[in-house]
Amino acid sequence: MTKLIAVDMDGTFLRDDKSYDEEKFANIYQELEKRNIMFTVASGNQYYQITTFFKNFPTVIYVAENGALVRTQEKILALHAFSEESVKKIEDFLLKQAELQFLVSGVESAYFPVQFTDDYYEISNKYYYRLKKIHDFSEIDDKILKFSISCPDEKTAYYVDFLKKSLGDYCNVTSSGHGDIDLILPGIHKAHGLTELGKVLDIPLSEMTAFGDGGNDLEMIKEFGDGVAMSNANPVLFKVADHTTTSNNEQGVLTYIENNIL
Repeated sequence: MTKLIAVDMDGTFLRDDKSYDEEKFANIYQELEKRNIMFTVASGNQYYQITTFFKNFPTVIYVAENGALVRTQEKILALHAFSEESVKKIEDFLLKQAELQFLVSGVESAYFPVQFTDDYYEISNKYYYRLKKIHDFSEIDDKILKFSISCPDEKTAYYVDFLKKSLGDYCNVTSSGHGDIDLILPGIHKAHGLTELGKVLDIPLSEMTAFGDGGNDLEMIKEFGDGVAMSNANPVLFKVADHTTTSNNEQGVLTYIENNIL
């Protein structure tokens, strides 16, 4: 029986235009609360960005930054940050790569090096609602959770491999494709964050249902009691998913919850 639902956002819960059926979700959310089923968001995105989608739903729990930060609106439940040594090694290496632009995600904000392009800043602003421009990394006084890298779209696979070989001692490399690459702490991913949350709430993975579409959803789709892949998912997810549902644009998450959980 499902006691916790975890949803990825982009390509999963949200339509391509970043909207969702709020009226339908409000009804579902009410039913979930009645049955004491927790609704959680598991995203690679920044906490301050994903909360904006659920302003009217105060009990939603957030597993942000690919599992590095687990929190409610009131308090942090789990936090995993890079060591200062790892941060320095990664920053120094990335600055030497002419084709790469990147920003650094902390607990309080994300940080954007001013030498990168205005276009990259505008795109980043859509995903990082707290984003500070910096001239030097020494200006950052924050715990660092993730590095987000932008590379040429057609070279995504090349750079994933290159970064794994070059920085594998310091981080895990994950990508949702399309020129976006994240560097996260080894062993930290969405399923890890949700496992920690499960310990706090006393809910085992076998009683969780997860929805996802990308490579960074693989662990939770694989390890949960019910892993559900969207019909628009990366093919690798279909190999490990227990079930599939319709696409994000057809609101497959809400349909599945209605038909299979409620």
